[in-house]
Order: sequence, then C-alpha cells, then structure tokens
Amino acid sequence: MPDNSSPTQIPPAEPEVPAVGKGAPTPSRREREAARKRPLVPNDRKEAARQERARLAKSRERARIGMANGEERYLPMRDRGPQRRFVRDWVDARFSIGELFMPFMLVLIVATFIPITEVQIYAMLSMYVFILLMVFDVVLLGFIIRKKVAAKFGATKVERGLRWYAAMRALQFRRLRLPKTQVKRGQYPS
Repeated sequence: MPDNSSPTQIPPAEPEVPAVGKGAPTPSRREREAARKRPLVPNDRKEAARQERARLAKSRERARIGMANGEERYLPMRDRGPQRRFVRDWVDARFSIGELFMPFMLVLIVATFIPITEVQIYAMLSMYVFILLMVFDVVLLGFIIRKKVAAKFGATKVERGLRWYAAMRALQFRRLRLPKTQVKRGQYPS
C-alpha cells in the first residue's frame, strides 16, 4: 500500500523563455484606418433607429428607477446633496397637514354643490381654516428644519432654500413624492 502521507514529487518545470516582441506584426496605417471605419449612415436605418430608441428607453428607465430610489447620480440638481437628503428624510418621517389637502378639497367641492347656503358658507370657512393650518404647519416645519440642519451640518454651512424644499415636499401626498420616501413615519434621521 503506498504511503499517502508524504507529498508527491512534482518534476521541476522548464524555465519559460520570455517572448520577444508582441507576437504579431505591427498593423499598417491602412489596416488601422480600415478597422476604425464605420459607415456614417447605417445600412438598415430603420433597425438602427429602433436600436437607438431601445437604448434610450433603457437608459431613461434606469434613470427613472434610480431617481425614485434616491440614487444621488440620477437625482435632479434640486434634490442632490446630504442636506437635501436629510431634509427629505425629516419631512418623510413626520405627518404633515398638507398631505390631507387634496382629499379635503375633494370633500369641499362636493359640499359646495349642496344647495343649502349654510353648508356652503361653513365649507368655505373650513377651507380658509385648513389653509391657515397648512401655512402654520409649513412655517413651523421650516424653523425645525433650519435648526436641525444647522445642528447637524454647522450653522455656517446651511444651504439656501431648504425651508422651501421642505415645505413643497410636505404639501405632497406621501406616496407621490419623488424621490420616494426612504424612511418610515417616526424614523427621524440622526
């Protein structure tokens, strides 16, 4: 029975001789130009246009999905940067009265069609009260955002327009916000 405990002997390999040159002749100028040449107009223009449309559609879809997921390179300039991300997450973590604006206005429109004058008057008054509450909520949000951003990034490094950015995001339906919400309610960024 052979002894398997000792390592097997591998015969020494012959030393490799380094290859001289690159192994192929240098292409002539004519050969290089012919390899680079492409027709200015493709042979099948319809197929080329179809392929170009498919390529553009694919890149647009990739950008749309990237923007919806909040990937920085696909975001428009107004949404880029760590401070904007912080503001987005802060707004998305809290409930805002502005999210109820569209359903409230739908109920209000229905109420104005009721032929009772008192109902119409109360509907219009409730609309003004609701708008005042929304404005108060947005102004309060602006002060909170400015204070939180200054605490996190430094008071001298606060970007301009963050309060307006937060207000516009707070007035949208949560499901319709772009970039999509990345945090759950109550999950405030640190």
